[in-house]
Amino acid sequence: MMGFNDGIPEYGIHHLLWPNEIAEKMEPFLLGMIDNMLFDGMDYVIEGEAMLPRLVANLVEKHPDKIKVIFLGYTDINVKDKVALVKKHADAENDWLTNESDEYIREHIGNMIAYSKMIKAGCKKYGLTYFDTSEDFSGAIEAATDFLVGDLN
Repeated sequence: MMGFNDGIPEYGIHHLLWPNEIAEKMEPFLLGMIDNMLFDGMDYVIEGEAMLPRLVANLVEKHPDKIKVIFLGYTDINVKDKVALVKKHADAENDWLTNESDEYIREHIGNMIAYSKMIKAGCKKYGLTYFDTSEDFSGAIEAATDFLVGDLN
């Protein structure tokens, strides 16, 4: 996303948009990229908030043997607890929240809880897999990894 933000700002894709707005603006690019990846036949991982369940559901339906999709989020966590976790696991060199105020982090987490709820509802609607990291972050990540690559082992 930051490539669009910094490299081609005229596309209107920037970090101040809500994640669902970014996803909608990036949809044509992502669908074209995924179409090429399917043609290529290699395995890829696309990570990021720039996808919505409704945008990828058609791809999964068209290519169930070639595409695995998961969504991660946190719908049921106390904002104060999540702020503490963010600060505990901050990487000063590679974490964009490191230099932000507690108020900014609280607001961001509140927004991401709301966004996670929207994603979770979309996953339910379209039959896609959602892992919630609210209670057991490591366990949810392990379960997500098993879902994606478990059959490769």
